[in-house]
Amino acid sequence: MGLPSFIPHGRKEELLWYRKIDEGPWDGLAICDRLVYGSWALTVQLAAAAAVTERVKLWTAIATLPTRNAVLFAKEMATVDQLSAGRLTLGVGIGGQHEDYAATGAETSFRRRQMDEHVAAMQDVWSQQPPVDGYGPVGPPPYRRGGVPLVAGVSGPKALARAAQWAAGVNDPNQTIQLDVQKLSDQRKLVVKAWADAGREEVPHFSACMWFALGSDPEEQFTRHLGDFFETYGADVLSHYSRGSLNYGAENLLKAVNGAREAGVDDLILIPTTSDPSEIDRAREVLGI
Repeated sequence: MGLPSFIPHGRKEELLWYRKIDEGPWDGLAICDRLVYGSWALTVQLAAAAAVTERVKLWTAIATLPTRNAVLFAKEMATVDQLSAGRLTLGVGIGGQHEDYAATGAETSFRRRQMDEHVAAMQDVWSQQPPVDGYGPVGPPPYRRGGVPLVAGVSGPKALARAAQWAAGVNDPNQTIQLDVQKLSDQRKLVVKAWADAGREEVPHFSACMWFALGSDPEEQFTRHLGDFFETYGADVLSHYSRGSLNYGAENLLKAVNGAREAGVDDLILIPTTSDPSEIDRAREVLGI
């Protein structure tokens, strides 16, 4: 279950989301990432969630890696891993918001290569290799030997081939608005093939994210939130989809969850379109969990 990171809310609601998710039966608590927006800071949310919760895994879905300082981010994530006693899984990608790159001065032309370089730098930090000759390592080390598990938020063949060199799995970024079972199944096959082509024997973890809405008017809730989220694009993103099949309402949520299971998804991350903590209860009721 995701947090309402993109929706205005306060301390009371935030803590309720942490606690209700941690109560179960959710397997994980996911935090989304965007800089030039009203969203909360991912690293701060992770630290707070690590301190408040005891059981659930913590996920980032997905942290935009090239806009960050790799050494500092590695230190922050190792700290979160310590705070959570090894419950962190770090999903990383290049992101889709060019304004985040402009705001941080990060280069967009080579962001795919930069992500690979950032991953390598972070793994060096986690293995306690000094980032600067003549100085000591950057601590703390992660809670788990080997570092924080990395999941790549990528989809294309070249990106999958690169991810197969360093990731534990892939989070498919293409199902957030409308979950397509066949496309999701096909994507999983591409991920498995990329791992095999890289000579890796283990089966890659495969996850996906999707927005959902279960309020009194699910369609209005869903379209209002996404309209605000995609406002900077200057176009109606939802016009490309058939409204009745979008990821809102009880029927479509249940259909999407069952479809993801059929497609071989290991973890489906549900991203809320409201800050009302009661949405967690509504999701449990719909899913019968």
